[in-house]
Amino acid sequence: MDSELKQVSCDGQNEQSRQPAPLNRERVLRAALRLADEGGIESLSMRKLAQKLGVKAMSLYNHVANKDDVISGIVDMVVSEIEVPSLETDWKTAMRQRAISAHQVLRRHPWAALALMSRANIGPAMLRYVDATLGCLREAGFSFEMADHAWNVIDSHIYGFTLQELNFPFEAAEYAAVAEDHLSLIPADQYPYLNQLAHHIIEGHYDGIHNFEWGLDVILNGLDAWRDQP
Repeated sequence: MDSELKQVSCDGQNEQSRQPAPLNRERVLRAALRLADEGGIESLSMRKLAQKLGVKAMSLYNHVANKDDVISGIVDMVVSEIEVPSLETDWKTAMRQRAISAHQVLRRHPWAALALMSRANIGPAMLRYVDATLGCLREAGFSFEMADHAWNVIDSHIYGFTLQELNFPFEAAEYAAVAEDHLSLIPADQYPYLNQLAHHIIEGHYDGIHNFEWGLDVILNGLDAWRDQP
């Protein structure tokens, strides 16, 4: 009898443990983020989101207003993963780490760069991110106008480079093989500098992998001259 009661009790506990976690806004957004990462933001719909969560679509509207609200929410989740610049660190180091972190995060969520560029984002993570960025530059001596210019030129590099990288037809590790495959199309007598670059890559003198940080350092070093400008 005792064993039967224990079995019933265990079965009840197992049943409870199999119950899904209560639905809330964070759980809805986490599921939406996974969907966007798996299939791109164009694959995200309220119907698919409900299916992923194992609920009826109408129940989602107790936690999010609509699909646009979902997208705004997951964009802010992505921004929350980016390291914000610290006022305790010199501005170049802080802004460099911010940019590298943003680049890594946007590569992890390939849909997010375009979403960040194409919509107004005023979530709490975005507001902290922007305020910390502005604060870092202001404390370094940049005027408000120059800080805004600096922030925008750095972000242009982050977004532009990341989008190009994500949409490039081959990986950096394939550069040498691709250069060798296309060598016959760039004869030295017609395209001397392209031909020389191809050989440089094929021979292992250059891999192109560190272009993001190189470009970032060029920008940061150039901005240093503008710190005292009004």
